[in-house]
Amino acid sequence: MNEPFILGVNYWPRRKAMDWWSDFDAGEVREEFAVIRDFGMTVVRIFLLWDDWQPTPDSVSADCLRNLGTVLDIAAENGLGLDVTFFTGHMSGPNWSPKWLLDPTLPPIGQDKLVSGGEIVNIGYRNSYTDPVARAAQRLQVQTVVDAYKNHPGVWMWNLGNEPDLFAIPPDEATAVGWLTEMRDLIKGIDPQHLLTCGLHSASLFDNRPHRIHQTFNLMDVPVMHSYPQYIHVVRDPLDPDWVPYTCALTSALCGRPTLMEEFGGCTNAPGKPSDIWKWQPYGEDREVLMASEDEFAAYIEAVLPKLVEVGATGAMMWCYADYIPELWDKPPCRDSWHERFFGLVRPDGTLKPHAEVIKRFAATQPTVQPAQRTVTLDITPDEFYENPALHTIRLYEQYKPGGIKLEF
Repeated sequence: MNEPFILGVNYWPRRKAMDWWSDFDAGEVREEFAVIRDFGMTVVRIFLLWDDWQPTPDSVSADCLRNLGTVLDIAAENGLGLDVTFFTGHMSGPNWSPKWLLDPTLPPIGQDKLVSGGEIVNIGYRNSYTDPVARAAQRLQVQTVVDAYKNHPGVWMWNLGNEPDLFAIPPDEATAVGWLTEMRDLIKGIDPQHLLTCGLHSASLFDNRPHRIHQTFNLMDVPVMHSYPQYIHVVRDPLDPDWVPYTCALTSALCGRPTLMEEFGGCTNAPGKPSDIWKWQPYGEDREVLMASEDEFAAYIEAVLPKLVEVGATGAMMWCYADYIPELWDKPPCRDSWHERFFGLVRPDGTLKPHAEVIKRFAATQPTVQPAQRTVTLDITPDEFYENPALHTIRLYEQYKPGGIKLEF
């Protein structure tokens, strides 16, 4: 019998966003997890915002740890499993750093792109891969959380970070592999039963980053990918329905195993409004993003889901649960990342968008993981791929997409 195709969602509460852990409300979680359950989803990805979870490098917040237990209880009550993401530093545009990691002698990462202690700060911070204090703090967080909840039925998977190379870049591959190995061995020594992953994103398919796909997922239980065509210039259009399945298939080709699409989604315009391109200048940079009409975006999701099954994906997890209420729009990340206000399956008032109904209908078919019917044929080794990853990612997509042609290189 084939395994169930995982359906899940990345979660921040619509009334709290990244203030969740500092202003925790169990009633809100209970209300929203029931909605997620009713979508037919079985997995919820949550994020341990590093700034809240470790007020000092030698401690883990007792309040956060206790509240995580409450979230796990609520998840289990609703038949949900949590994908628990450690030391979350990058989230929805800006980075979020503990105060003790800040270093005013280092340059800022960009204009208004760093949040610490709930405030925007324009200074630098030490590299969490090489700083011994940060490494020790990471070990402490992992040990504390995993030891506390290794036997909890609400845990589905442990996750070593949300696109961690957007918070800090390892100086080389050896450092990246060493960090992954250290954290893996620590977790597996405490909890050998639960799955483990690390949340990589499509930049790892375009850039020769130290977190290479094959090296990372050779050390993890579950290969994952985060993919958004609206941010990619080579797609046919911002809602290209083949891009997300393609990046899933390419990840599988690089690491040799089926892949979970852990993040995909898009932003929608207000109900009844047509698709539009928003242009503004967040963080001192020019930005434009498609704000799809709700119906057009629902049609996109309806096209993508069966294509993910077709490439042998193990599941699909939407970004994200909710649009955020207007009271949060003048705070990070919504203040500058305008589009991040409107990524949800539910609107700010809690009503369902059309693509939430698409998810419910798809879940009702009880999809299962299938042998891949469409694949990416990797005609080079993974190491050769990373000699020029952007070229090969684009070249292989030209072959993969409908009507594609083989390009010489």
